[in-house]
Amino acid sequence: MSYAIINVALKYEDDVVAARQRARQIAGLIGFDAQDQTRIATAVSEIARNAFRYARNGTVEFLIEGQTAPQVLLIRVTDSGPGIADLKRILEGRYQSDTGMGVGLIGAKRLMDQCEIDTAAGKGTRVLLKKVFPSRTRPLGGKELSGLVDQLIQTPAQNAQEELRQQNHELLRALEELRLRQNELVRMNQELEDTNRGVVALYAELDEKADHLRRADSMKTRFLSNMSHEFRTPLSSILALSGLLLDRSDGELTAEQDKQVRFVRKAAESLLELVNDLLDLAKIEAGKVDVRPVEFEVKTMFSALRGMLKPLLSGSSVNLFFEEAEDLPTLYTDEGKVSQILRNFISNALKFTERGEIRVTASVDAERRNIAIAVADTGIGIGIHPADQSRIFEEFTQLDSPIQRKVKGTGLGLPLCKKLAVLLGGQVTVESQVGVGSVFALAIPLYHEKALDNMLKPGDEAECELDPARLPVLIVEDHPETRLIYDKFLRNSRYQALLSGGLREARRLLHQIRPSAIVLDLLLCGEDSWQWLAHLKSDESTRDIPILIVTTVEDRGKAFMLGADAYQVKPIEASVLIAELDRLTKRPAHVHPPAPDRPRIMIIDDEESFRYILRKCLANIDCDVTESGDGMEGIRMCRELQPDLIFLDLNMPGRSGWQFLQDLTATEKLAGTPVVIVTSQSLSDDARTLLEQSTRGIVMKNELSEETINHVVGELIPDAFERHHGR
Repeated sequence: MSYAIINVALKYEDDVVAARQRARQIAGLIGFDAQDQTRIATAVSEIARNAFRYARNGTVEFLIEGQTAPQVLLIRVTDSGPGIADLKRILEGRYQSDTGMGVGLIGAKRLMDQCEIDTAAGKGTRVLLKKVFPSRTRPLGGKELSGLVDQLIQTPAQNAQEELRQQNHELLRALEELRLRQNELVRMNQELEDTNRGVVALYAELDEKADHLRRADSMKTRFLSNMSHEFRTPLSSILALSGLLLDRSDGELTAEQDKQVRFVRKAAESLLELVNDLLDLAKIEAGKVDVRPVEFEVKTMFSALRGMLKPLLSGSSVNLFFEEAEDLPTLYTDEGKVSQILRNFISNALKFTERGEIRVTASVDAERRNIAIAVADTGIGIGIHPADQSRIFEEFTQLDSPIQRKVKGTGLGLPLCKKLAVLLGGQVTVESQVGVGSVFALAIPLYHEKALDNMLKPGDEAECELDPARLPVLIVEDHPETRLIYDKFLRNSRYQALLSGGLREARRLLHQIRPSAIVLDLLLCGEDSWQWLAHLKSDESTRDIPILIVTTVEDRGKAFMLGADAYQVKPIEASVLIAELDRLTKRPAHVHPPAPDRPRIMIIDDEESFRYILRKCLANIDCDVTESGDGMEGIRMCRELQPDLIFLDLNMPGRSGWQFLQDLTATEKLAGTPVVIVTSQSLSDDARTLLEQSTRGIVMKNELSEETINHVVGELIPDAFERHHGR
């Protein structure tokens, strides 16, 4: 949605100065810094001067596009002059003219984010300049815009002499800033030279200490790892031999001998548990633990845990319940490590709960990105004191309680769980209330980041090559799980997904590969997608690449104004994504070529309900009907299908019906296509007269009926109507 601010008519040469002044004033009120104010004012001045010089008249319109941050400042300069010949050569810098023609256009294009030029011989020129608001500027609504317009009205325009003084002042200020920056650079270089020796010495000392720490840590890790392995062999022997004795393989034992052997076996089991935990911790600290993501269901994992822990419940006064949510998605992470953490949680709960119940639950967050699995119990003397809740995750820490004295542990289980959770990209937490019980929870992403290693890595020729039989599509999305979903959507289609987690990687890929389309999220973490969208559509090398916006923010008008070719709000379904890509890559999957003897009717309306009503009204007429939701898409489809009749809405986001009519007239093959306006907009007498001259009829939406549409079709494409009625 565009908001008009002010217009400046170019009737006299002084009006060019006024346009420059208004541009600077508006930029300052919006919040652009002094440098950008000068850039905007200079660009407007150059384009306005060209309009006055070559057309002797024109209009400068200032508008604001968008409802969400960042909004876009639009400046439209129009004239009814002879048009610009050799525009392509001018913009390429190859045009030479005694008057300097073309310098202003090139300069304005460099100073602004985007510059669109629409010109035709004898029909005048329209130049649209675009500048994205600074990120710190809050969106301007109706009240703020009214205040801005009031300030402009109250601020009188200066004369040409004052404007010259202002330009000289800006130049002097720029020179002074350059001088200050040069002095600051010299001073900083001197400071760097003075401190360089000290910094080098400090780094050398830090490197030495860090090397000592690395050696000590490495020695500790090697010691734990080696000793754990050395302990395992004799402990395994002790357990095996004690098992033989208890099985009476070599004869009966006395009651006292049986008791002694069982003590030995229990001690060996405890020591082996300690050794296993130490070995796992040593591996994690040494970075030798690999995460192996696989796809698995929570329900299947719960079933395995239930069977594994069932022997521990025999003869127990504790009940173990697994609650399974119905809508849990598939996990893509290391199932073994998740199971190990939960086994530890449940084993501890069984050890420290004398009676009651243990309940295991799983839930997914609202955005379906993370899963939480919780184990609730009534153990450890029923609850853990708040002061002890952080200590239990420290190595070799055991709480003092009557149950703890009876059930010995290593004090390494929970610290190990904590480190395993970090490896999986999550965390473990505890909530406990004395006298009630405890809840230990594991929270991890549904998709481990290492799972993305199995995806395509475009641009890395050593690991992935483009498939010549498929169309490359650049996906710019910062959420790994969403990139995984896009990859799955396109895996068996005619499109190859080129996955990028941010703009830096996307720019790198664009230097190597020209994609057939780009799928862009507007809310990338810490990056300005709006500016990048504007850059893509202003750069000659990328402006023709179709861009599909898929995001959670709703600001279609601004996106289309900056050049987006299509817009979808998350979540998007696979069929919708592929259909949009089919349309944008000029190979529609849902539009079949009409039979040669059947008239083609096009419906262009952003309201789905009215497209449906029109389709119903046309259902009994022998014709092929195609739909489009916006003007930009509609004109592309019309150029491809060349319809016999167009039903057109006037008020649409992006490219309005009025702009569509201009595009239609400018396209030679479509210039004579009959157009019927279908609108709910109240039309002025002038607007109605203009539409009656350029279209074949106007139908108000509140008057839509099968009879009305039959009458229109019968007059404009009688062949279809006569076949329907048997005439």
